[in-house]
Amino acid sequence: MKKTILITGSSHGIGAACAEAFAKDGYDVGINYCKSPDGAAEVAEKCRAYGADAQVYQADVSKREDCERMLNAFLAHFGHIDVLVNNAGGALKMPKGGFVDMPMDYWDSQIALNLSSAAYCSQIAAKNMIENGIQGSIINISSIHSLVTWVRRKPLPYSAGKAGLNMFTKSIAVELIKYGINVNCIAPGLIYTKIMSRYSERDINGFNRKIPAGHGGQPMDIVHMIQFLADKEKSRFIVGQTIFIDGGQSIDGAIDCMLEDEY
Repeated sequence: MKKTILITGSSHGIGAACAEAFAKDGYDVGINYCKSPDGAAEVAEKCRAYGADAQVYQADVSKREDCERMLNAFLAHFGHIDVLVNNAGGALKMPKGGFVDMPMDYWDSQIALNLSSAAYCSQIAAKNMIENGIQGSIINISSIHSLVTWVRRKPLPYSAGKAGLNMFTKSIAVELIKYGINVNCIAPGLIYTKIMSRYSERDINGFNRKIPAGHGGQPMDIVHMIQFLADKEKSRFIVGQTIFIDGGQSIDGAIDCMLEDEY
C-alpha cells in the first residue's frame, strides 16, 4: 500500500515543492489550494510525472467545514493518510494602524488561518491514523515570527497565531505519540518564493542583512526537514518540537524585517 500525504497550501512555494518531492519519493499526494487552481493543477501534473496519484482539493482551510470536506474527500479516495503537512498560512493584507485600530475580523481571520486550520485538519487525520493503526506524522509549518515579531509592521495576529501553532504542536504531540503518531513543527525564516517578487532588490538586500547566513533560504531547505520528520525511522525520537530553519536569524532575539522608509 502506497503511502499518502496531504499538504495544505500546496499550489505554490514550500507546499508545491513539498508535493513534488514526496511524489518523487513514491507517495500519493493531496494538493490543496484556496484561490490558485492553475497553480495546483500544474503541481499535480508534476507529481503525476513521478507516477503519483495526485489529487487536487479546493478548500479555504480557515473554515472548518472546508477542512472537513477536503479531508473526507481525500480519505474517500485514498482510504488512509500517512502524513499531514499543515502548511497553509500567511499574514494576508494588513490593515493600516496599530492594534487599537485593528478590526477584530482581521484578528479572527488570521487566527483561523494560522492556527485553527491546523486543528481542523489534524483532528480528522489523527482519527484516521488511529483507526487504521497507522504510525503517521503531522508536521505543522510555523514561522520565525512565532518567536520574534515585526517591530513596527504590526502583524500581531499572524505572530500570535504561529506562536499558538508551536504550542498546539507540543500539546497534541504528547497525546498522539502513544499511538505512534509523531507531531512536530518547522519555523522557517525568510524563504525565497514567488511572493518575494513584490519586494525590490533594495528590500531584499535589507532583509538579507538581518540574517547571519547572509541570505534567505530556498523552499527545499524546508522540504528536506519535512522529509526527515516524515521518516519514522530517522525522526522517531523527535516529539513535539519546533525546529527553526532561518539562517540563524532567530538567534539575535529581536528583528525588524522592514526598511525604515516603509513604516
